[in-house]
Amino acid sequence: MIQCRSAERIRAPAIVRLGQDRAPSMRNFDETTITEAVLGRLTGASDPRIMEISAALVRHLHAFVSEVRPTVAEWQAGIAFLTETGRMCSDTRQEFVLLSDTLGVSMLVDAINHSTRGTTESTVLGPFYVEGAPTMFNGDDISAGLAGEPLIVTGSVRGGDGAPVAGALVDVWHSDGGGFYDVQQLDRAGGLAMRARLVTGVDGGFRFWTIKPAAYPVPHDGPVGRMLQKQGRHPWRPAHVHFMIQAAGYAQLITHIFAEGDPYLNSDVVFGVKDSLIRPFVAMAAGAAPDGSDRSSGFFHLHYDFALERDPECRQADLKVAAR
Repeated sequence: MIQCRSAERIRAPAIVRLGQDRAPSMRNFDETTITEAVLGRLTGASDPRIMEISAALVRHLHAFVSEVRPTVAEWQAGIAFLTETGRMCSDTRQEFVLLSDTLGVSMLVDAINHSTRGTTESTVLGPFYVEGAPTMFNGDDISAGLAGEPLIVTGSVRGGDGAPVAGALVDVWHSDGGGFYDVQQLDRAGGLAMRARLVTGVDGGFRFWTIKPAAYPVPHDGPVGRMLQKQGRHPWRPAHVHFMIQAAGYAQLITHIFAEGDPYLNSDVVFGVKDSLIRPFVAMAAGAAPDGSDRSSGFFHLHYDFALERDPECRQADLKVAAR
């Protein structure tokens, strides 16, 4: 039998923030005083940024509650929603990222942190990125033998000045023709498929074969899907190919290239479409392919030239050198 410890032994230790032990007694809060009381408890934050973020969170969260005036049952439902969202997360599914995406928060964060400056526009990472994708060579087929319409993807990576970026690391991933990613069908795919890491050549170019992706609904069998349904929204994303590009001296680029003419371009559930990122998936007849191979049947071709922004620290270094 497990015996309870004495009340004296299990009493929580006192935690005193600087100055709070000398603060006047604060109790009996109501809806007009609770916000300022909570803000007053943040004065001992470990650094100014934590103080700034915590205070803004308290102000806006309290303002939200004051505006919608939830019932206790609604508040409990909200807690249950967040709890279930956390339980849906796994190594192959990130329900909180999906929640952020579908509420437009991911694209808002992206817009705050990235400006174009004449370089390729960025968009959301999405919930299907997987670290450690297989390394492939230019010209390889990354589809792992999955059935679908053949697609060759070609492109280049350049700096904002147009100079080719050799040795850039290009991560790519996309869905199959049915709209499913490999991590959603590992039994069928037999492992990772339709994703790879390639390195650009001396001319900044890259190319790979795969299968044509399709529009697809984001996972909607969980709390985020039920939220979308109650909001009267569809869960669909237009067909696209994901790219994450990294190169020494340049800022990392995370973006998609979307299929021209897709019916969901104007209603992407995660708000990620930008006009500059739309390109045609061009239907090609049998014959010579862009990589010089001879194809016995038709295929599709997607091409995009990416322009990277110089890393902010590198730009500062360039300015200092120019000023000498």
